[in-house]
Amino acid sequence: MHDSEDFERLASYADVLAGELPGTWSSTYHRPEDKDDLAELADRVWDLDLVAQALAEHPLRHAAVLTRPDGAQLAVLNQHDGRDGFLIAAVAPRDLPDEAYGGVHEPNGIALADDPFLGAEQVASDLLTRYDSALAQARQNAAPDIRPSQPDQVVLTWQHDGTLAAATVGDTAATVLAANGFAKDEQTGVYTLAAGDTREQARAVYDIGLQLGALGITVALQHASVRSTPATTSPPASPAVSRTARTR
Repeated sequence: MHDSEDFERLASYADVLAGELPGTWSSTYHRPEDKDDLAELADRVWDLDLVAQALAEHPLRHAAVLTRPDGAQLAVLNQHDGRDGFLIAAVAPRDLPDEAYGGVHEPNGIALADDPFLGAEQVASDLLTRYDSALAQARQNAAPDIRPSQPDQVVLTWQHDGTLAAATVGDTAATVLAANGFAKDEQTGVYTLAAGDTREQARAVYDIGLQLGALGITVALQHASVRSTPATTSPPASPAVSRTARTR
C-alpha cells in the first residue's frame, strides 16, 4: 500500500470512529510533516503494554487524535504486525503534573478491528471505561487541596489549568453551583467551572456568593496554584479568601 493510501485509510477510519463513540468526539489527523505534534503525542501515549511496544519498534510516522470536550484524547495508530486494523491508546493530559499519575494504573491501549463500527464498540466497552477511571483518579491526585465543603461553607479552588473546582456537600449548594455553570464529575463528585473568560468566572463567583449567602452558606476561595484572581467590577459578596500554593 502506498503511503498516501495508508494515510488516507487511517484518517478516514478515525473520522468514522469519532462519530461512533459515546459522547462527542472530534478527529484531527497528523501527517508525517507534523513532526513536533507527533513527537509530543508519542511522549503522551498512556501505555506500558501493546502500544508502547509498537512505538518502541516503529517510530510514529502519522496518527489521528480523537478529542472530547472535557480534554480526554485517544490516539489512533497503525498496526505493524501484518494484520488489518489499528491500535488505539489513551493520551495523558498535558496539564497534569507528573505526580498526579502516581498510583494510577495505565489505561493500556488495544488493537482495533478494521471495521470502525466494531472498533467503536471495542473502545466503549473496554479502553474508554478504563481511561475515564484513570483520568478521574489522576485529576483527583492533582488537586489534593480541593477540600470538602462543610454544610455551611462552599470552598472554591482555582486550578492550575484555569478551571474552578468545588467539592460540595448538600443539595442546596450543589443546585446553586449547577445553576451557575458548574458541571459535576460523577466519578469524583467534584463540581468544575470550565476555564474561559475570567470576567465570566468572576461573575459566577460573585453570584454564587450572593445566592449561597442568602441561604446562610459562606463561600471561601483558595488557590491550588499560582494564578491571578480574575478582575471584578465589584468584590464577591461574602467569601473569606484563603490562599494556598501547591508545589509541583
